[in-house]
Amino acid sequence: MEKNVSILIVGVGGQGTLLTSKIIGSLAKEEGFDVKVSEVHGMSQRGGSVVTYVKYGERVFSPLIEKGEADIIIGCELLEALRWRSFLKKDGRFIVSSQKINPMPVIAGKMKYPDGAEETILEEHPDAIIVDAHSIAVKCGSKRSTNIVLLGAAATVSGFEKGKWIEAIKNVTKPSFLEVNLKAFEEGYMTASRRNERAAAAVAAAAAAAAAE
Repeated sequence: MEKNVSILIVGVGGQGTLLTSKIIGSLAKEEGFDVKVSEVHGMSQRGGSVVTYVKYGERVFSPLIEKGEADIIIGCELLEALRWRSFLKKDGRFIVSSQKINPMPVIAGKMKYPDGAEETILEEHPDAIIVDAHSIAVKCGSKRSTNIVLLGAAATVSGFEKGKWIEAIKNVTKPSFLEVNLKAFEEGYMTASRRNERAAAAVAAAAAAAAAE
């Protein structure tokens, strides 16, 4: 690897962003990379903004990620993803949950949850993978596995083998959550894989149409 890989995980308190970073870090370490992880709370209480930085590579000096530097952003909540999109590289990949969790200003009636968040993300990043991770997690057995659904989606563009991700989940997840997390990962992986296949087919069809003109 010639460069470090930077991954930003954003969401709100209670969505498991730190567990997600631990799984990524565990996998990268097993693959022999230097890894740095840092968690930042916008608000200390549950429900406040939470950002986790993960960097891995041959040598990593700091986990902090600057604007335009993230190779992957995993957005566990739609508005948080929208807020942090400027940190994604031009050719970076966006993995986003469509779930909306009202922040305190919205709950207090001081602001309105913005409309068109998904459209804005897709306009700026057409290859973004946006999935209803919360509903998928519930079907798998626990809404607390929303982050693992997104991790499964992110795995499809990570460059690591699927089996390596599964081993990392087994190494980090508590036994009581392992079965549901493995289901959530599989569903997220398959959902994103189908989306990637459709996108590739659309690109191929567009290229064929252009060549025929």
